[in-house]
Amino acid sequence: MSIFYPVQMLVDGLTYSVFSIAKNSLLASSVDFFIYDSIKIFILLSVIIFAVSVIRSFLPPEKIRFILSHKNKYTGNVIASMLGIITPFCSCSAIPLFLGFVQAGVPLGTTFSFLVASPMINEVALVLLLGMFGWKIALIYIVSGLIIAILSGIIISKMKMENLVESFVYESSINTKTDLPRMTWSDRFSYAKNYTWDIIKKVWLYILIGIGVGGWIHGYVPADFLAQYAGSGKWYAVSIAVFIGIPLYSNAAGIIPLVGALTEKGVSMGTTLAFMMAVTALSLPEFMILKRVMKARLILIFVGIVGVGIVFTGYLFNWIL
Repeated sequence: MSIFYPVQMLVDGLTYSVFSIAKNSLLASSVDFFIYDSIKIFILLSVIIFAVSVIRSFLPPEKIRFILSHKNKYTGNVIASMLGIITPFCSCSAIPLFLGFVQAGVPLGTTFSFLVASPMINEVALVLLLGMFGWKIALIYIVSGLIIAILSGIIISKMKMENLVESFVYESSINTKTDLPRMTWSDRFSYAKNYTWDIIKKVWLYILIGIGVGGWIHGYVPADFLAQYAGSGKWYAVSIAVFIGIPLYSNAAGIIPLVGALTEKGVSMGTTLAFMMAVTALSLPEFMILKRVMKARLILIFVGIVGVGIVFTGYLFNWIL
């Protein structure tokens, strides 16, 4: 049972009883999605930002930078991507760690490798894919996601885009040459609470707008839409699947049941994997949050690089499988 099951029950009550929206209607599906995901994302963001802030109070920024800012900069991208695999966050909840890396002086390309890998690859999705499709598909999922994350970070690093990150992100960076004062647990919790509230105040509107659009898509876009336009045999199937998947929002574990349904409806495996990667690694709520911390141009470059990598991977696996 999901830890958010009580939230889902509360939201269902609000949607069907308090708001009196007819069950199984398109409006009910959209409203239910919007309220549930808004509550879930704000809870996850608050908990994760708070936890990361407490952990960061123990870690001198120079240690974080030493681990990820390896002499061989490509090694930093690999380590960040591997770290993303063992931190199974959704695309929105990975952002607090992304900000922490930037503020600790970790290279921007390295932090983007983490931002891609964390939501795209996780052990829950691996187990589900292993059970549904076997070890070959599960291995393809891991390797392809890792390659996309590493290469995306390397390309962004080569493009020198640090000036497209909002100045307040760097202004809040900790002086890495200064020893951190000893803090009590009370100090750590107070710091984490203030930092969490500060971040939430800056991004709450963007989150709600992104979830609102996602809720409309969830309720009013037919479930068989992708199968209709991206079925097996269509040369443009992968591109359509990625284009449809980018605005949606889910984690890998949540989207895998849909992947199974799509394959049953005739969508090829490479196309479904590309769709799953697009949904998990790139989402509208994520873009709305990132808009607060970086320029739109950097977001578009990030989406373009990752999107092209996913499309290429989908076509490659359709050819292999």
